[in-house]
Amino acid sequence: MERTLSIVKPDGVKKGLIGEVISRFEKAGLKVVALKMVKLSKDQAMGFYIVHKDKPFYNGLTDFMSEGPIVVMVIEGEQAISKVREIMGATNPKEAAPGTIRADFASDIERNIVHGSDSKESADYEIGYFFSSLEINSSIN
Repeated sequence: MERTLSIVKPDGVKKGLIGEVISRFEKAGLKVVALKMVKLSKDQAMGFYIVHKDKPFYNGLTDFMSEGPIVVMVIEGEQAISKVREIMGATNPKEAAPGTIRADFASDIERNIVHGSDSKESADYEIGYFFSSLEINSSIN
Protein backbone atom coordinates (compact mmCIF):
# COMPACT_ATOMS: atom_id res chain seq x y z
CA MET A 1 0.00 0.00 0.00
CA GLU A 2 1.18 3.47 -0.88
CA ARG A 3 -0.08 7.02 -0.40
CA THR A 4 0.13 10.01 -2.70
CA LEU A 5 -1.23 13.53 -2.84
CA SER A 6 -3.39 14.76 -5.67
CA ILE A 7 -4.77 18.24 -6.21
CA VAL A 8 -7.64 19.43 -8.36
CA LYS A 9 -6.16 22.76 -9.39
CA PRO A 10 -8.11 26.05 -9.67
CA ASP A 11 -9.00 25.41 -13.32
CA GLY A 12 -10.38 21.96 -12.48
CA VAL A 13 -12.46 23.33 -9.60
CA LYS A 14 -13.76 26.15 -11.82
CA LYS A 15 -14.73 23.64 -14.55
CA GLY A 16 -16.63 21.49 -12.02
CA LEU A 17 -14.31 18.48 -12.35
CA ILE A 18 -13.82 17.56 -8.68
CA GLY A 19 -16.20 14.59 -8.83
CA GLU A 20 -14.85 13.45 -12.19
CA VAL A 21 -11.27 13.39 -10.90
CA ILE A 22 -12.21 11.48 -7.74
CA SER A 23 -14.33 9.05 -9.75
CA ARG A 24 -11.44 8.21 -12.06
CA PHE A 25 -9.18 7.45 -9.11
CA GLU A 26 -11.82 5.31 -7.40
CA LYS A 27 -12.64 3.39 -10.60
CA ALA A 28 -8.94 2.48 -10.78
CA GLY A 29 -9.19 0.83 -7.35
CA LEU A 30 -7.66 3.71 -5.40
CA LYS A 31 -9.16 5.03 -2.18
CA VAL A 32 -9.53 8.67 -1.07
CA VAL A 33 -8.45 8.71 2.59
CA ALA A 34 -8.37 12.49 3.15
CA LEU A 35 -10.02 15.37 1.28
CA LYS A 36 -10.49 19.12 1.67
CA MET A 37 -10.93 22.34 -0.27
CA VAL A 38 -8.54 25.19 0.49
CA LYS A 39 -7.57 28.55 -0.99
CA LEU A 40 -3.81 29.02 -0.97
CA SER A 41 -2.21 32.41 -0.45
CA LYS A 42 0.68 33.25 -2.79
CA ASP A 43 3.11 32.51 0.06
CA GLN A 44 1.51 29.11 0.74
CA ALA A 45 1.69 28.21 -2.96
CA MET A 46 5.33 29.28 -3.02
CA GLY A 47 6.02 27.05 0.00
CA PHE A 48 4.31 24.07 -1.57
CA TYR A 49 6.22 24.41 -4.85
CA ILE A 50 9.54 25.39 -3.22
CA VAL A 51 11.33 22.61 -5.13
CA HIS A 52 10.67 24.61 -8.33
CA LYS A 53 11.80 28.01 -6.97
CA ASP A 54 14.64 28.35 -9.47
CA LYS A 55 12.59 27.34 -12.49
CA PRO A 56 11.24 29.94 -14.95
CA PHE A 57 7.62 28.80 -14.47
CA TYR A 58 7.66 29.13 -10.65
CA ASN A 59 6.10 32.58 -10.38
CA GLY A 60 3.34 31.85 -12.89
CA LEU A 61 2.60 28.49 -11.28
CA THR A 62 2.30 29.96 -7.79
CA ASP A 63 0.11 32.82 -9.10
CA PHE A 64 -2.16 30.26 -10.76
CA MET A 65 -2.34 27.97 -7.72
CA SER A 66 -3.35 30.89 -5.50
CA GLU A 67 -6.00 32.35 -7.81
CA GLY A 68 -8.88 30.17 -6.62
CA PRO A 69 -9.82 27.22 -4.44
CA ILE A 70 -8.17 23.84 -4.88
CA VAL A 71 -9.14 20.38 -3.66
CA VAL A 72 -6.37 18.41 -2.01
CA MET A 73 -6.66 14.70 -1.35
CA VAL A 74 -4.64 11.80 -0.09
CA ILE A 75 -5.01 8.75 -2.31
CA GLU A 76 -4.12 5.28 -1.07
CA GLY A 77 -3.64 1.98 -2.86
CA GLU A 78 -1.23 -0.41 -4.50
CA GLN A 79 1.29 1.66 -6.49
CA ALA A 80 -0.81 4.77 -5.84
CA ILE A 81 1.86 7.22 -7.04
CA SER A 82 2.30 5.67 -10.48
CA LYS A 83 -1.41 4.90 -10.89
CA VAL A 84 -2.44 8.49 -10.12
CA ARG A 85 0.18 9.82 -12.55
CA GLU A 86 -1.03 7.45 -15.25
CA ILE A 87 -4.67 8.49 -14.74
CA MET A 88 -3.69 12.18 -14.85
CA GLY A 89 -1.65 11.87 -18.04
CA ALA A 90 1.45 13.76 -19.15
CA THR A 91 1.96 17.27 -17.73
CA ASN A 92 1.52 18.69 -21.23
CA PRO A 93 -2.04 17.75 -22.27
CA LYS A 94 -0.94 17.63 -25.93
CA GLU A 95 1.31 14.72 -24.98
CA ALA A 96 -1.17 13.04 -22.62
CA ALA A 97 -2.64 9.68 -23.61
CA PRO A 98 -6.29 9.67 -24.75
CA GLY A 99 -8.69 9.08 -21.87
CA THR A 100 -6.45 10.67 -19.23
CA ILE A 101 -7.67 13.62 -17.17
CA ARG A 102 -5.29 16.07 -18.81
CA ALA A 103 -6.00 14.86 -22.36
CA ASP A 104 -9.74 15.13 -21.73
CA PHE A 105 -9.93 18.43 -19.83
CA ALA A 106 -6.70 20.48 -19.67
CA SER A 107 -6.23 23.58 -21.79
CA ASP A 108 -2.42 23.82 -21.67
CA ILE A 109 0.72 22.78 -19.81
CA GLU A 110 0.21 25.43 -17.13
CA ARG A 111 -3.53 24.95 -16.61
CA ASN A 112 -3.58 21.19 -16.55
CA ILE A 113 -6.38 20.42 -14.05
CA VAL A 114 -4.52 18.17 -11.60
CA HIS A 115 -1.33 17.64 -9.63
CA GLY A 116 0.07 14.36 -8.35
CA SER A 117 3.16 13.57 -6.33
CA ASP A 118 6.02 12.26 -8.48
CA SER A 119 7.82 10.14 -5.87
CA LYS A 120 7.49 8.67 -2.37
CA GLU A 121 9.61 11.53 -1.00
CA SER A 122 7.44 14.16 -2.71
CA ALA A 123 4.27 12.43 -1.53
CA ASP A 124 5.45 12.42 2.09
CA TYR A 125 6.30 16.14 1.95
CA GLU A 126 3.15 17.13 0.05
CA ILE A 127 0.75 15.12 2.23
CA GLY A 128 2.32 16.67 5.34
CA TYR A 129 1.97 20.15 3.82
CA PHE A 130 -1.83 19.86 3.78
CA PHE A 131 -2.84 17.15 6.26
CA SER A 132 -2.13 16.12 9.83
CA SER A 133 -2.12 12.41 10.65
CA LEU A 134 -5.47 12.91 12.41
CA GLU A 135 -7.08 13.91 9.11
CA ILE A 136 -6.06 10.78 7.21
CA ASN A 137 -8.46 7.82 7.46
CA SER A 138 -6.29 4.93 6.46
CA SER A 139 -5.20 1.40 7.13
CA ILE A 140 -1.55 2.50 6.83
CA ASN A 141 -0.03 3.79 10.05
